[in-house]
Amino acid sequence: MMGEWIRFGVTAALLLIALISFTAAVFGANRFGFIMNRLHAAGIGDTLGIFGVILGLIIAAGFTMYSLKLLLIIVFMWFTSPVSSHFVIQVEYFTNPHLYRNVDRETKESEE
Repeated sequence: MMGEWIRFGVTAALLLIALISFTAAVFGANRFGFIMNRLHAAGIGDTLGIFGVILGLIIAAGFTMYSLKLLLIIVFMWFTSPVSSHFVIQVEYFTNPHLYRNVDRETKESEE
């Protein structure tokens, strides 16, 4: 009986942390003016929020085959979310002509 309450408390805490993370990501994406800062805030908040929600579901469901599937979703999201954010930032980096005043585009190859 006590173990169920502990599991419920840990699940509730993880879901609350995920909710705070998602809320911070929304505010960061709307508050920052520079597109790369917006994507960074959204990517970090999204990754931490997904981790909190899915880990909370794993603890709530117990350790079963369902938990293993959820754990694989966490691993997949942790690899794909930063990569997709990086690709979107690369598109902005190479297509926005107004970034010249904010970003140094010199490479090491051109310095040699």
